[in-house]
Amino acid sequence: MLTSSEHWSSHEKLAELQRRRSYLQGIIDSYEDVNSDVVYLNDSLSILDEEDGQIMIQEIEDKLGSTEKKIEVLQLRHILSNKLDSCNAIMEIHPGAGGTESQDWAQMLMRMYLRWAERNGYKADIVDMLAGEEAGVKSVTITYEGPYAYGYLKSEVGVHRLVRISPFDTNKKRHTSFTAVLIYPEVEKDVEIEIKEDDLRIDTFRASGAGGQHVNKVSSAVRITHFPSGIVISCQNERSQHKNKERAMKILKSRLYERQLLEQDKTKEGIIGDKKDIQWGSQIRSYVLHPYKLVKDHRTGYETSNAESVLNGNIDTFIREFLFLKKKDGGTLSIQTS
Repeated sequence: MLTSSEHWSSHEKLAELQRRRSYLQGIIDSYEDVNSDVVYLNDSLSILDEEDGQIMIQEIEDKLGSTEKKIEVLQLRHILSNKLDSCNAIMEIHPGAGGTESQDWAQMLMRMYLRWAERNGYKADIVDMLAGEEAGVKSVTITYEGPYAYGYLKSEVGVHRLVRISPFDTNKKRHTSFTAVLIYPEVEKDVEIEIKEDDLRIDTFRASGAGGQHVNKVSSAVRITHFPSGIVISCQNERSQHKNKERAMKILKSRLYERQLLEQDKTKEGIIGDKKDIQWGSQIRSYVLHPYKLVKDHRTGYETSNAESVLNGNIDTFIREFLFLKKKDGGTLSIQTS
């Protein structure tokens, strides 16, 4: 535990406190903004009662719409009151059986979540990705940095099902593919997780992603194997071995912290979900592209025919519906994937 004077002398802790202050100030500013809108609407409605203010009706309707959205954001922030909700997030995407079909679907989901991050101002980094032989990805790990990244993305835990005419099938038959999405909260720096050096094996290898000549000549990528848990973490997006190792250790620490929470309280089993049974009947959401277009969440019942918009990262309504449903159910998070 740092003393008050040590807080201000530690650059990392100072930056952390400044981020926290910025976040809290954001809540205050958002509340005051909504309050200002409500005062404006009340005044405008009074004018309508007193005078011929029909010309203001469209302006009032527009203001009502924007104010409702602002209130919804504040409500979501209230729902995300768990300590872990405010953390950054770590996402893993794993295709199910089906080879190229499922691997291509995994890449489509990766693109969807990267677009979502871009839409919402989150910093997203692909820290490790194993490409498929023909197309798609065999696995991918993405980190999300920003306020309440984990709180929002935990709604995506589970198996996602795609139905479409396969671009890889010369007979143009309809195929069904499954991919699992796992989400971990990135733990804070002050969380104590004991990791013994003797329990680790650290391997280095050449990065396989973008990066020009550097990735072909320098073994900058890092793979860490934690023997007691069997967890294997790879990181290859940084340009130095040191930074890749640092990020891989941070992800390992988050995974071990999550395991610690599960051991302490079995009711937290829904923190990351379960990768098993990536198949029919286990999906949380279906994306149908043929013979009609429909994206439906099987937990909330919410659906939309605008599948293209969803695959371009417009998943906020799905996230909101899930979070509001969990609030009605008592705020528990229990993802069933089998």
